[in-house]
Amino acid sequence: MKYDTILDTVGRTPIVKLGAMAPPGIALYVKLESFNPMGSVKDRLALAVIERAEEKGVLKPGQTVIEATSGNTGIGLAMVCARKGYPLVIVMAENFSLERRRLMRFLGAQVVLTPAAQKGSGMVAKAEELARAHGWFLTRQFENEANADIHSATTAQEILADFEGERLDYWVSTFGTGGTVKGVSRALKAVRPQTRIVVAEPDNSPLLGSGLAQPAPHDGLLVSHPSFRPHPIQGTSPDFIPKLVADARAADWIDQVVPVNGGEAVRLARELATREGIFCGISAGAALAAALKVAEAAPAGSTIVCMLPDTGERYLSTVLFEGIGNEMTAAEAAISRSTPLCRFDTPAPAAAKPAPTPAAAALAPPIEADADAKAFVTKVVSAEPVVMFALEWCEFCWAARKLFDAYAIAYRSVDLDSVAYQKDDLGGRVRPELALRSGAPTIPQIFISGSPLGGCSELFEAARTGELQTRLSAAGVAFDSAATVDLKALLPNWL
Repeated sequence: MKYDTILDTVGRTPIVKLGAMAPPGIALYVKLESFNPMGSVKDRLALAVIERAEEKGVLKPGQTVIEATSGNTGIGLAMVCARKGYPLVIVMAENFSLERRRLMRFLGAQVVLTPAAQKGSGMVAKAEELARAHGWFLTRQFENEANADIHSATTAQEILADFEGERLDYWVSTFGTGGTVKGVSRALKAVRPQTRIVVAEPDNSPLLGSGLAQPAPHDGLLVSHPSFRPHPIQGTSPDFIPKLVADARAADWIDQVVPVNGGEAVRLARELATREGIFCGISAGAALAAALKVAEAAPAGSTIVCMLPDTGERYLSTVLFEGIGNEMTAAEAAISRSTPLCRFDTPAPAAAKPAPTPAAAALAPPIEADADAKAFVTKVVSAEPVVMFALEWCEFCWAARKLFDAYAIAYRSVDLDSVAYQKDDLGGRVRPELALRSGAPTIPQIFISGSPLGGCSELFEAARTGELQTRLSAAGVAFDSAATVDLKALLPNWL
C-alpha cells in the first residue's frame, strides 16, 4: 500500500488475540498502538492537535510548537512537525528515559529538561512559561479536545469495526493525557453501552481510586494531586488528574478503576515479549495487569480488549531492561565454545564508560516529626543491622540496592512510598524523623547498627574509602570482601 506522507500511516492499528497469557474461557485481545509510525498511541493526538490548530488558524506557518511530555507525545509531535515544517521544543522531566530524548532530537526537536523533583506539573509549568515568553504555540495535550476527538473518530471506530456482531464486554486502558480514555469511552458508550470501561493506575499512586478531586491551580499553575507518589509506569498517571480524564469520570463513562503494582506491570511487559512475542512498554504491562484482574471476575466467554500504548524500545535505560545485559551470559558463552569457529575464548575488554555526576534528590525541608514516626524508626533500626529507608521507584535507591547486592550485604529496605506505608501517611511522617537523625532531608537514608550512614552519595563514598566495610565488620555483618565492584556503573544511567 502506498501513502503520500508518513502522516497518512497514523492509526488503523491491529488487534491481536493473546494465547499463552489469556485465562481459560476468556477472549483477551490487545490493540497494538506500537504499529503507529513513531511507535505509540500518541501519534494520533500529535497529528490531531496540529491539524486542528491549522484549521482554526491559531498555528501560523513556521511558528514554533511547544509541549510538555514524558516522551511519546513529543516523539509523535516531532514526526508531525518535521513533515509540516514547524520548529518544535519539548519540555520533559529529567528522569524520563534517555531513549525518548534522543529520538526527539533525532527527529529535529529541541528538548528542555526540568528537575525530576518538580514532577509532571513542573514540566507543564515550564512549557506554559516558555510559550508565553516567546509566542510559541502550546498544544496543551492534557486538555485539548482534539486529543479526545481523534480517539472517538479513529481508535474507537477501529475497535467497533473489528468487533461488529461480536461480544465486546470490557475495554481496558491506562491514562496519561486522558485523550484515549475520554475519546474511546465516549464513542463506545454511545454504540455499545454495555461495554465496561476499565482504567488502570499505579496502586501506590491512586489518583482516581482515592476519590479526591484534582486541586485547583495555584497562581495559574498545576498542583500535584495529594495521592500522587512516584511510580515506574512512565507515560501514565502524571502527578495530576488531566482535564480530559476528569471529563470522562464526570460523564460516568469510567466503570471501574483497577490499581496495578509497578513491579507487576514490569513483569507482564516482559512476559508479553517472551510468551506472546509482543514488544511493548511498561504502561502496556500495566494495562494487561488490569485486564487480567478483570478477567478473574468476568463471566466465562467474555471478551476483553486491552490497549498497549507503545513499543518497548524507549525503555532501554529503565527498570524494564534491568538485568538484560550487553555481554554473553555463561550459558551463551558455553554455546559459543561448543563449536570451534568464530568464538571468544577471552572476553573483550569492556568499553570505558563516561563518569556520571551523581546528585542527591533533595526532598522538601523537614517539618516536625511525630511520636509514632519516631517510635517506628527506632523499632526498625534496632531490629536489623542494616536498614535503608527508601522510595520504591527512586533511582538513587536502586543504585544503593545494586551496591548492597554487589557486596552481598543483607539489608532491609523500608519503601516509604509503597502501599504498605501510605495508611495515615506513615511514610510521609517518617521522613522528618529521618532528617532529624541523619541531618539531611534526602532519601535514601541508610542505618548501620542503629546509627545513620547517610544517603546514596555517602554510601558510595563509604564503599570507596573502606568506611562501609569497616562499619559492617564492627557490626558483625557479613559481606563479600573480595568483590570487585565498579561503583560508577551502579549509578543511574541518565546521569
